[in-house]
Amino acid sequence: MKVVKSGDLSAFGGLNFVFESLNNLGINRIVDKNLPTLKCNSKYSWTDVFYSFMSIYFCGGDCIEDLNINLRHHLHNNPMFKLPSPDTVLRRLSSLAVPTRKCFTQRGSVEHEYCTNDTAMDVNLRILKKMGVFKSSELTLDYDNTIIFSEKKDCKMTYKRDYGYQPGVCTVNEEHILYVENRNGNSDAKSFQVQSLERIFNALDARGIKKVKHFRADAASYQYEIIKLLARKTDFFYVGCRNSYVEKYFTRIDKWSKTSDAFGELEVGSIMINPFSKNATKDGETPASYRLLVKRRKLKSGQMNIITQDAYEYRAVLSNNFEMEDLELAAFYAKRGNMEKQFDILKNDFGWQKMPFSNLNENLVFLYFSAICRNLYHHIICSFSKTVKYLKPEYRIKKFIFRFIILPSKWIIQGRQYKLRIYSNKDCFT
Repeated sequence: MKVVKSGDLSAFGGLNFVFESLNNLGINRIVDKNLPTLKCNSKYSWTDVFYSFMSIYFCGGDCIEDLNINLRHHLHNNPMFKLPSPDTVLRRLSSLAVPTRKCFTQRGSVEHEYCTNDTAMDVNLRILKKMGVFKSSELTLDYDNTIIFSEKKDCKMTYKRDYGYQPGVCTVNEEHILYVENRNGNSDAKSFQVQSLERIFNALDARGIKKVKHFRADAASYQYEIIKLLARKTDFFYVGCRNSYVEKYFTRIDKWSKTSDAFGELEVGSIMINPFSKNATKDGETPASYRLLVKRRKLKSGQMNIITQDAYEYRAVLSNNFEMEDLELAAFYAKRGNMEKQFDILKNDFGWQKMPFSNLNENLVFLYFSAICRNLYHHIICSFSKTVKYLKPEYRIKKFIFRFIILPSKWIIQGRQYKLRIYSNKDCFT
């Protein structure tokens, strides 16, 4: 076999079309304008750092070191951005970190550690606004916590008996990451959640974003202060309930509607209740009435429940939506399961499983930048799939890389202009 070398040929030519799309959207201007001002003699701009960071995941990498190990030969002469070293990227990201806060619950003895980052949140919200996310007819927020197992030096034991962090994440319209707050592994999702939600709603209000239509969360949000906040800040909320709090109402439901899901047949019913009546009376307020939606499924074991005196497994949701039918409301709340899909994408496609720093606050910056890349990927795949016939909006990034990013190309200079020469017969690149 005779090998003829060709210099400066890149295997990731499709990446240039991605950056051109982002520049047309104005992402480079948002990043440079809203991140801290750099010294006039800085070699790399924030756009250089962010585009280099983004290139890692859009070229199939999974850690910052891939910039040097696997990507430098392909990206070092790209005229759309300068490629910094991994150390430069890490140093820039760590410069955005803010101190971690420590606190205790009112009656607890566990020291909780958490961190927020207003700068990263602001950039993320500006990018989402530029993408037109907040122009949708309705805004639906989902909030949940996930565990990222890790052995960083400040990680603490999670309830799953392994070390890691437990960040709180809020999504908007099921596909975009709106907010990220990093917590240490020993902080349960219930503690200080009302403060987290207040920060989310305050950030939306400060930017003139319209009122949230729907808000969904799990049983960790079943708290008096949170329900009061959601009733004020949203049109409708849907919050899971712990059975020990509401199982006394299950036997009062006399009308059940049959349906089925991926796990088999189940029944759905609802009843009006007045939860948190003692808390409301203590605050001098009239207890509010809410709708308790209950789903039940027959137990295969046939084991009787001592409270309900039947062989059913129960799940309940508290809501102030009195307009939907029982089955419609149950189906709408079930879509909250999309959060698990988002966590899977963030962990396996955008590096959340391989955090580069040793501290909670610095890793939060990394989580935010990765989340921004995930948001932009959704915009890109939806946009490109309209004109590229072999792309579909639901593709994960691995398939996008194989079908679009991997494209032999070379930058050449003709007439004092940079031109991209691609080696492909695909019509979409002409």
